[in-house]
This record gives sequence, C-alpha cells and structure tokens, in this order.
Amino acid sequence: DFLMALQFIVPSMACSACATAITQAIQAIDPNAEVSADPKTKLVVVETQASEAAIKTAIAEAGYTVT
Repeated sequence: DFLMALQFIVPSMACSACATAITQAIQAIDPNAEVSADPKTKLVVVETQASEAAIKTAIAEAGYTVT
C-alpha cells in the first residue's frame, strides 16, 4: 500500500494538547497514520493511506482550520 506524506498548516494549533487532538482525529480515520504535529511551526505532517480531503475534514471536525 502506498503511503502519502501530506503537509498541512494549522494556524489555530496553539499547544501540545491541540497537536494531540489533531493526531487523534487523524488516527480515528486511519489508525496506522504517522502524524507529526508541531505547535511551534503550526505544521502537521501525515503519512497516511487516507486521502488529503479526508485528513483535512478530520482536522476541521476536530475544530481546527487548515490552510
């Protein structure tokens, strides 16, 4: 299976709790996803088999804006 590395900027990710919430939201749709969320840079890097749209939706449903 092909894993895509996706990068997102999430300006509203202010703290490690936000990063954890985003990670959990992504892993809810792809339990095998590798997520790196850094509140300092606002960068979320996801290695996943899910589509970019699905990941964006998961982050949005967790209450965060993706740019």
